[in-house]
This record gives sequence, C-alpha cells and structure tokens, in this order.
Amino acid sequence: MAITPEQVDVWLQVRSENQRLEFKEAKQQYDYRKLCQYCVAIANEGGGFLVLGVTNKAPRQVVGTKACPDIVSYTQKLFETLGFRVDIEAVDHSDGRVLAFEIPSRPRGSAYHLDGAYLMRSGESLVPMSEDQLRRVFGEGKPDWVEEHTKSGLDPQEIVELLDTQTFFELMKLPYPTDRSGVIERLERERLIDHSGGLYAIRRIGALLLAKRLDDFPELARKAPGWLFIRAPISSKLGSIKWA
Repeated sequence: MAITPEQVDVWLQVRSENQRLEFKEAKQQYDYRKLCQYCVAIANEGGGFLVLGVTNKAPRQVVGTKACPDIVSYTQKLFETLGFRVDIEAVDHSDGRVLAFEIPSRPRGSAYHLDGAYLMRSGESLVPMSEDQLRRVFGEGKPDWVEEHTKSGLDPQEIVELLDTQTFFELMKLPYPTDRSGVIERLERERLIDHSGGLYAIRRIGALLLAKRLDDFPELARKAPGWLFIRAPISSKLGSIKWA
C-alpha cells in the first residue's frame, strides 16, 4: 500500500502501540538486528508496520529519521536475513522523513524465527514465544481429529455396509437415491467420506454418526462411552447442520 503523510497523521493518533503498529524514534539510525527481531515478532503476531522517525510515547510526533538511506539494498538485505519480504516506504512528512516497514503475517500453521528464536512483543520488550503459543501456531494447519480418516481403501459397497446410509437420508429429510452412486456422492458432499486414490475413506465424524457397528472401527470402539454420549444429540441435529 502507498503510505501518505495523511496516513502517518492517522497513526499518530493511535493511543497505544498494538499488533499492527510499532513506533521507533531512530533519528539517526536503528540497530539492524533489533529491526530484524521486530520484523519477526510483528510477523508472528499477524503482520503490521514498524514506523521509524516517530516518537513511541504519546503524544506522538514526527521527528524524522536518517536511517536506511538506500531502501532498495536494505530491502534485499532484510530478505536475505529473514527469508520473507518486508516492503519499505519513505514518506516525506512535513515534519520530517518517516520510514514505514510493511511486515507480512506469518503463514498459517507456521512461525518465523531469527537464529532459532521465535519472537513476539510484550510491552516494550521482545520475548520468545512460549511452548503453548508455538504449539497452537503449529497446530493451526492440522485438521480436526474428527475430520481425519478412520478407515480407508474402501469401495462403494463397503461404505454402505459400514455406514447406516438409510438413517442418514432420513435425518437429512432427503429421499433415498435410486442408485449407490447417489448415496456415495451425497456422503462426499457432506464431508463424511472422501474419494482417495480411486477408493474411499471414512472420516471419523462419518463413523461416529453413522457406523452400523462400532466394532468395525476399533479406534473409535475404544472411545465407546464418549461416542455413545455424543452420537444421539449430534445425529438428532444432523439435518440442520451445515458442514464446512
């Protein structure tokens, strides 16, 4: 995005630094390693802007900065250090030169680090992300347990033998298809089964809701008490659920 002096004036009115903004005075220069650390931390928090040439205490004002005179080479240097692109824009504000570093968000399910340190901000400090925070981040891209497959390598006949498809269509208030392919197509559409390698796989949610015999799914049979608890209320609402 093009940063204008008017945008800088809007930023000056922000009451406190947040995940989207970080201000540094940096009148003459700014430590390169500290800059890289802030880029990593802000990316790990969803992306945002690091702004040089602005006081970081309210009421904020533009003081100008001489840091990073060669933006093109600095952009390349940052990419080589960080492994992701940070765009830099110099803004000619009436009160002085402002530098805005536009930092992208980390990809879903991953986090950025600098020399092995996964950083985030905490007040005025940079701190390592906790083990729990990293676990949540790295788990973002994984499917929910119930969405994973419990039995695979099945043909259409095995699907209808394992799942109570008649009950499924009754709960959905739909007429039962005239052929097996219609049954399979509907189960796929509702994401209860998947087409996989020329055959089919049943998701755990499909088995939990529609298994004719729980013993046919050993990993779920071991969870029988919990399965019996959730199957009735979920099945009774199946016709009103819109699966993602």
